[in-house]
Formats: sequence, C-alpha cells, structure tokens
Amino acid sequence: MQDITIRNASLADAPRILEIYAWYVEHTVITFEYDVPSLEEFEGRMRRTMQKYPYLVIERDGRVEGYAYAGPFVGRAAYDWACELTIYLDHDARKHGMGRALYEALADRLQAMGILNLYACIGYPQAEDEYLTWNSARFHEHLGFALVGTFHNCGYKFGRWYDMVWMEKIIGEHRPDQPPVQPYPASGSPPHIGGRTARGQGRRSDPGRSRF
Repeated sequence: MQDITIRNASLADAPRILEIYAWYVEHTVITFEYDVPSLEEFEGRMRRTMQKYPYLVIERDGRVEGYAYAGPFVGRAAYDWACELTIYLDHDARKHGMGRALYEALADRLQAMGILNLYACIGYPQAEDEYLTWNSARFHEHLGFALVGTFHNCGYKFGRWYDMVWMEKIIGEHRPDQPPVQPYPASGSPPHIGGRTARGQGRRSDPGRSRF
C-alpha cells in the first residue's frame, strides 16, 4: 500500500510546490495567473502565508504530490474569522482521494484556530473546454461547500473569457462574544482521524503531520 503523509510545508518544499503550480499556470485557467512566478517570489508568498495560516503538503511515498493553504479573506479585522482556501495537486496525482484528505486536514487546522467561514474562489467556464472544467466546483460541492456568488466574464486568459464563482462552507458557531482567531501553529493541530499505511494504522509523528 502507498504511504501518504500530510505535513506542514517548509521553504525547502518551494521548488517542488512551484513545479506543481507552474503546470496550472501554463496549461489551465484554474489559476488566472499568466506567468509562472520566480522561485524567490513564490517563497515570499509562502512566508507571508505561514506567518498566520497553515500551509500543508501531501506526500505519497516521500514525494510531494500536492499542497493547500489558507489566506485572509478581504483583509479587514471584521473578516478575521473567514479565510480563503487554495489547493493544487500534481496533475498526474488527481482522482486518488488526496485532494479530499488534504483539504479536510486544512479545514481541521483552521477550525482549531477558531476560523468559522471557509471560502474558495474558483474559475468557472460557461462551457467546459480544454483549459477549464467544472471539476473544481464539483469537488468543493462534494466537500460541503455551497455556491454563494458568480462573477460573469471577469477573467481573460488564452483568448477567452471565464466566469469566477465563490463557494462557502461554515465550520464553526457564530457567537456574540466570538473569541479571537489564534495564529497557526500557536493554536495547535487537531488529531488526525482514520487511514492506514503499508505499515499499519497511521500515527502522527509531530503536531503538524498526519499519516494514513
């Protein structure tokens, strides 16, 4: 059986993570970015994210096959309990359940921080084509996200116009006396649930690592 591990990313993972992302920049409209960022720029993005939010990678037999992270939603204090999610898998590693496992691990960590609302900004074609399908929106729907808004013809790439949709998932209780969000990893990581490896039942070897 394959050995699957989810752990906190480090800057040492940046070259491999950028390799995964570059394919989507160059071949799809899953990202609206036109040009592959430099490694230096990409590392800067990772640093900024990791100052407050989880940035996770999923490994299969020791090789990073995908990554996911959270970021601020809008960036005003009143939005602190909401965040935007991002996930990418190696284009040859899709359809194996790793996306769900990675996203659920990310949501668990965000919930432990006190985050209540999860948002995903998703490119959405009016008709599927070679650059963009409805798969991402369907993936989020299967994980309990609901469509909350559509922006029409707001993204232009590869000579075509594309819609963008926002999807939302509520993962906590909204209260009048809401406690503040705790930065990651000060909030700690929740226990991992389920799964097996070739060596038997998975165990967490450190606070940011899950094996299954």
